[in-house]
Amino acid sequence: MDGVDLTDLDRFARGFPYEVFDALRRDAPVWFHPATANTPGGEGFWVISRYADIVAAASDGATFSSEGGPGRDGGGTLIEDLPGGFAAGVLLNMMDDPRHQRFRRLLTPSLAPRALRTIEADLRRRAGRIVDAALAKGDCDFLTDVAAELPLQAVAQLLGVPQEDRHQLLLWADATLDHEDRGLGESTDRTRQAAAEMFAYGSALLERKRAEPADDLLSLAAHARIDGDPLPDLEQQMLFNLLIAAGSETTRNAIAIGMHAMIDDPGAWARLRDDRERLPPAVEEMLRWASPTPYNRRTATRDVTMGGRRIRAGDKVTLWWASANRDDEVFPDPYRFDMTRTPNPHLALGRGGHFCLGAALARVEMRVVFDTLLDRVDAVEPTGPLEYTRSNKHSGVRHMPVRLHPR
Repeated sequence: MDGVDLTDLDRFARGFPYEVFDALRRDAPVWFHPATANTPGGEGFWVISRYADIVAAASDGATFSSEGGPGRDGGGTLIEDLPGGFAAGVLLNMMDDPRHQRFRRLLTPSLAPRALRTIEADLRRRAGRIVDAALAKGDCDFLTDVAAELPLQAVAQLLGVPQEDRHQLLLWADATLDHEDRGLGESTDRTRQAAAEMFAYGSALLERKRAEPADDLLSLAAHARIDGDPLPDLEQQMLFNLLIAAGSETTRNAIAIGMHAMIDDPGAWARLRDDRERLPPAVEEMLRWASPTPYNRRTATRDVTMGGRRIRAGDKVTLWWASANRDDEVFPDPYRFDMTRTPNPHLALGRGGHFCLGAALARVEMRVVFDTLLDRVDAVEPTGPLEYTRSNKHSGVRHMPVRLHPR
């Protein structure tokens, strides 16, 4: 694996480097990635690339912590250590049980399929307006004009964020997630300013929810209790940041990359339009294909052997979901976009106790967007290249220029 550097973000600037992970699964499925000039903290980490090993690690939260491990002051789910007590252990996705599950149970009913059925009609109305506006343009940016809009409007509604503020929140979130002008673990004046402004906005909004609660997730968090105690202010704030980013970013990328895959298969759009029963499995294949979150990190809490390699307590361990989703031991012909693929046990939404909290919402949004497009759009014609974000943590799309042809 000489020359492989998964902390060199230029390697991800044109999409996920699947060919690197094909070699890893074949030759070094449990591989220690040495530190390079690009690696935060000058510390190496383990790379787990096979489906079976990733499922085993993700399902063992006691051994593979989302929060931290022995000898560490910080931790979290990024390659770089984030400070304990601020991100690690405070963000819901960087929290271990039992508090993680207790916190998660507060939010789960609002994001369960039964609850989402009550807002699906509203999502369809919104999707209709979004697609009609894009059709009126003709030439548009599919990412910003279509793929991003419904997830952004939906998360604003669920959180109780005024719709007129949603694009500003998206700009702040994008600034903190994209690494266009920085390396891993680095910040710039632009990212620091965006984080500070988003924090100030969230603090003010949560203060209003405490004084005037409504039927939304932020009001729920502002008044919730775990073991009789209210959630600390910082946990509430970090939940706001997490849900804005996760609720708007991952689904839009799955929609855009899924559409791009269908454009590459000229008959796919017509087949899906003529047989809508194909849509649910098509959504699952889009998720597998896009793998919007390529990896999550864990930290070993004890010495453990995996794939014949000894992982030490305190070591960083990265689980590469995107690699698992191309593992030919699980997915026959994994590089074929197959909208009828069944079974399709992809890991695009994670596995284990940290399975994506918004999985049902993402699936509903994708189904609604594509149903609406299929009703109104005869063909989607690319007018320029798909532009990816420069990140190994998010399979992000910056721009996707297309021409929409109405039915």
